Amino acid sequence: MNVVEGILQTYAQFFDWNMWVEVLSDPASWGLIGSLVILEGLLSADNALVLAVMVRHLPPHQQRKALFYGLLGAYAFRFIAIGIGVYLIKLWWVKALGAAYLAWLAIKYFIDHSKAASPKDEIKEHNPKGVLTRLFGTFWGTVAAVELMDIAFSVDSILAAFGISEKIWVLLIGGMLGVLMMRGIASVFLKLISKVPELETAAYLLILIISAKMAASLFGYQMSDQAFFLTLLAIFGGTFIIHFLKNHKHA
Repeated sequence: MNVVEGILQTYAQFFDWNMWVEVLSDPASWGLIGSLVILEGLLSADNALVLAVMVRHLPPHQQRKALFYGLLGAYAFRFIAIGIGVYLIKLWWVKALGAAYLAWLAIKYFIDHSKAASPKDEIKEHNPKGVLTRLFGTFWGTVAAVELMDIAFSVDSILAAFGISEKIWVLLIGGMLGVLMMRGIASVFLKLISKVPELETAAYLLILIISAKMAASLFGYQMSDQAFFLTLLAIFGGTFIIHFLKNHKHA
């Protein structure tokens, strides 16, 4: 029962009005939330494109519905995963696995990026004709496929969020805004990445740092919120400087 009680206590904090007042009135809180939202936006840009392609085969009036239903499911999954994760992340082996997974994610990106001789292949149109479509029909099968894809995308984001902070308010606000961003202004991030492609590399470099931050916490070292936010600013500021220098050199 200790596990269940711990998870229930975590969820109870979501409805603690005093906590929300304290959080929303603290400028440092918004710095952390902003860091998480920026990272979510960069990581979610390609994901939003994939989801748009997944519903492309539906009639226009059903495309928005499929994405909206998927959005509701994504919020529900985030709420459940964050509530359980806040409790589980206190276990050292869960934190170790999370740090290892984030490190693998970043290292894999850099390995694949170094091997790539050409830009990413164009994403082909996806028409889910598999088990989900046969079970639920074209529309609801697509909704189910979008939902599963949302959950898969959320795993990386949630782990990265726990690496940034274990505070419930950061995870909840940042996570919910991140889901909204994936659907709402992902096109802005797609255009930004197309103009400054180095931003994608910067995002995975930040994930590698978050992995190291999570691993260091296993040994009692905690990176301060201010230090992390300054690191984020330095990485993305340096990215724009590098992009400018490259363009200037080519010009």
